[in-house]
Amino acid sequence: MLFKIEARPEPSKIMKFLSPLVAAALMLFSGLIIFSLLGKNPIEAFHAFFVEPVNDLYGMGELFIKASPLMLIGTGLAVGFRASIWNIGAEGQLAIGALFGGYIAIVFNESSAPYVLPLMIIAGALGGMVWASLPALLRTMFNTNEILVSLMLNYVAILLLSLLVHGPLKDPMGYGFPQSVLFGDSALLPILKEGTRLHLGVLIALGGVILGWVLLQKSFTGYQIQVAGLARNAASYAGFKYNKLIWIGLLSGGLAAGMAGVMEIAGPIGQLLPSVSPGYGYAAIIVAFVGRLHPGGIVLSSLLMALLYLGGESAQMNLDLPAAVTGVFQGLLLFYLLAADFLIEYKLKPGDFLNNILKGAK
Repeated sequence: MLFKIEARPEPSKIMKFLSPLVAAALMLFSGLIIFSLLGKNPIEAFHAFFVEPVNDLYGMGELFIKASPLMLIGTGLAVGFRASIWNIGAEGQLAIGALFGGYIAIVFNESSAPYVLPLMIIAGALGGMVWASLPALLRTMFNTNEILVSLMLNYVAILLLSLLVHGPLKDPMGYGFPQSVLFGDSALLPILKEGTRLHLGVLIALGGVILGWVLLQKSFTGYQIQVAGLARNAASYAGFKYNKLIWIGLLSGGLAAGMAGVMEIAGPIGQLLPSVSPGYGYAAIIVAFVGRLHPGGIVLSSLLMALLYLGGESAQMNLDLPAAVTGVFQGLLLFYLLAADFLIEYKLKPGDFLNNILKGAK
């Protein structure tokens, strides 16, 4: 073998916090290389991708609009991830939350009552929790793998949303397009800053981050979650009920994703569509880990991920690059983060085969 892996006796605590910055820097450097290989001026491409989308007030508003669902979902997922409960179903939970909240908006489409929007948010949160309860139920009753169940339910949720928008919820005056009616003003999030699309959902997301921080850092339940994630046997010995933590972890992610779905349809979209998310449920997983599963770090990483979304849109318009460039940068960020975390915990040493070659060279 060329190399062998050896655990470090004492992993660097400083590098555990710095590794997301290292990963982001390597992602940017790789981006310059990719732009060069594609025949683009790397400096101009870098400016178009990372600077131009946020060089004015409107762009900054768009940045926070993109970041708000990511930070909300990422915080919800972090609750489960801290306990080693792997919810990969936020994309589907978002779709079901949007469906539940959107149905309320359609039913009360002619109403101007102030309770419509709060009712939508509550319905969206319940929808996300209902969908997240399925892997929780199967895990606690039959010990099924929550990763596979939650992942597969994403496709069921998205197809269910598409089915209803193509059928019963389709706008009869929409010329056959698969979309619901446009929501009334009472079902839309208020704009916070004139001249932008910045809406109340950003403050709701920040409020969710604060609640997540209180749960994880200042509550006994948060302490149980962290102990269970670090040493499940020790948690069981201490009398912590792991099945309860499974429900808390999965329902927290579902609640956050469902609310994020409502924020999308009551904010930038303003109606139900067959797809209401560009992949926020998956991207939020990266956001959570880049933020080190800490609500404060998740806020910062969500802004970075939002910039990648905006940069991808800018690259399509200004550089004639495909939409997949956003996914490339997201993948690079996750790859470098995992690599950095691996090298923090382990070190590579020459294996027997490589040692023999080196000895022969001498």
